[in-house]
Amino acid sequence: MSGSEGEREAVPARAAEPAHRAAGPAAEAGGGGAPGGRGEWPLYEVFVRGKRGLNHVHVGSLHAADDAMALTHARDLYTRRNEGVSIWVVRSTHIAASTRDEKDPFFAPSADKVYRHPTFYDIPDDVPHI
Repeated sequence: MSGSEGEREAVPARAAEPAHRAAGPAAEAGGGGAPGGRGEWPLYEVFVRGKRGLNHVHVGSLHAADDAMALTHARDLYTRRNEGVSIWVVRSTHIAASTRDEKDPFFAPSADKVYRHPTFYDIPDDVPHI
């Protein structure tokens, strides 16, 4: 086996999306199979915190065989110019999110809590950054 055959490389999700969908439920569940089949690798979401940032920002997605590979390839793909100080990789299947259909009922309880909106506070002029 030559060196290039044994190496595995991450593929940005945009390039591998059709293969991922074609692989079926085993790919979405992170199922097994031959490690060389990119369509069987789980999808990871990548978040990077910039040098001047206080929070992590979603920068893209990639397919990788495991968490360590996802972290390594996320570093190589999304921080090539030393713009990041921290990287998070999360399997897409582990992210829970609200849907657009739930928008109104999901966020409705916050509308009746007026104390969360500082509209009735008097802010002095000498207080910065508010």
